[in-house]
Amino acid sequence: MAGAILCGLGEGQFHIEETKMKKFVERKFALDQRGSSVKTEVLAGIIGFFTVFYIIVVNSSILAEAGVPAQGAALATIFITVFGCLVMGFYANVPLILMPGMGINALFAYTLVGNMGLSWQEALASCAISGLLFMILCFTPFATKLNQAIPLILKQGITVGLGLFLVLLGLEKGAVIMRGEHAVLQLGSMHDPYVISTLITLLLTMILVIRKVPGAFLWSLLAGSLIGYAFGIRSTSAVSGISLKPISTVFGHLDFSHIGNVSFWSAVFTMTMVIVFETVGLTNGQTRQLKQEQALPRVLRASSITVFFSGIFGTSPTVSALESGSMFASGAKTGLATIVTAICFLGSLFFMPFLGFIPSSAIAPILIVIGISMVQELKEMDFSDSAGTFAAFLIVVIIPFSYSIVDGIAIGFIAYPLLRIFTKKAEALSPIMYIIAALFLLQFIIQ
Repeated sequence: MAGAILCGLGEGQFHIEETKMKKFVERKFALDQRGSSVKTEVLAGIIGFFTVFYIIVVNSSILAEAGVPAQGAALATIFITVFGCLVMGFYANVPLILMPGMGINALFAYTLVGNMGLSWQEALASCAISGLLFMILCFTPFATKLNQAIPLILKQGITVGLGLFLVLLGLEKGAVIMRGEHAVLQLGSMHDPYVISTLITLLLTMILVIRKVPGAFLWSLLAGSLIGYAFGIRSTSAVSGISLKPISTVFGHLDFSHIGNVSFWSAVFTMTMVIVFETVGLTNGQTRQLKQEQALPRVLRASSITVFFSGIFGTSPTVSALESGSMFASGAKTGLATIVTAICFLGSLFFMPFLGFIPSSAIAPILIVIGISMVQELKEMDFSDSAGTFAAFLIVVIIPFSYSIVDGIAIGFIAYPLLRIFTKKAEALSPIMYIIAALFLLQFIIQ
């Protein structure tokens, strides 16, 4: 009898505590005011996680090509995403997922390290400084002013150029395109099992995306791995057990020894420009979609803080994921969904031993499809201004053809004000554009 009474009291106390917790969460995230519930936010956060889980594999794969230890990069991707989502959820209270950005990780690996000659440790240092500059911009009105000064068509040109670059990288990674003997590029061998595996996975990935299957990229990774193994393809990397030790190979490995070099500050300048354009553009549209425009300043601050810590954690800078839309579609309206996504990413540590079994033929199609989605920005571009059209297409073409995001952006930004001099709209151009063009031109001269 006494035991039954104590058990009843225990259950009653637990129910009281559960009610208090629920009320605290509802009050903290203003669920009632925004017309949402704990259940809706939790489910949306879980869906958001499965939509972006692929970033752990894909980001670490790209960073590994710059020399970053693969297992350390995977852990850094997880931890910075957890950190970013917690900051976004608690501080901005908006359902946006912050994770290493596709396109920006390519800038890190193939331009800063590959073309500009920085070590990956120096590239991490440049990312941290870019994040610090972005923080200064976001905690002042300068970020908005800079974003307004840059013509929309140039920002769209950067997005399209990055998209084409990712498509090229994916085709190259999947061996569908290779260095040519009689031309710059040529088609890979259609008899190669690796190429066949890539193409089958690519077709499947496109079908999943077209059908809007939740977590399409996650299913693509799983199916692509099975297809690869069916064709005898094995991953060259290996992950032994669940261990946090590999994070020590990347965390805090920033190298400022060449901070006085022009190439270092050139990297900082370009990285900062890309981060500002992409983050401000993305979050502005996302907060409008959520009808929470008043939250934009907090969203930008949360984003800038996470960008700064990206370099410290050992990964390329973060952005607000396009896939955050999966949470909107699931009814998320507050940062609680983002916090649930962060918790799920922590849980993904238990899947680390399986990441080493994913072959590159399963990763390449995701790069291609993401690149294609970025290229679709082309249809939103306004070609009524000839100067803007020419400059934007210089960016679009030169980024993939030169294998340099920096050079593509620089040439487009130099060409635009020069071309505008010969139009009737020259007087409307912001002085900031001339300053940016002069800096890019100085960068070319010094190099």
